[in-house]
Amino acid sequence: MEPEAAKYIAKGLATLSMFGSGIGEGYLVGKALEAMGRNPEASGDIFTKMIVGVALVESAAIYALVAFFLI
Repeated sequence: MEPEAAKYIAKGLATLSMFGSGIGEGYLVGKALEAMGRNPEASGDIFTKMIVGVALVESAAIYALVAFFLI
């Protein structure tokens, strides 16, 4: 395999991981909102944990974006 082809494959995998992060983030927020709807008294605690989870998922997407441009 030529080095140029390996670069394209690596960029494709980085793009897939960015899409996966977006899907995961949407799922996380949706389930957190569902939990807040079921138990409004715990909304503050759920929201705090949701923000931490979204930050972790988003950091993975940012790392993939940086890797995409470095390749």
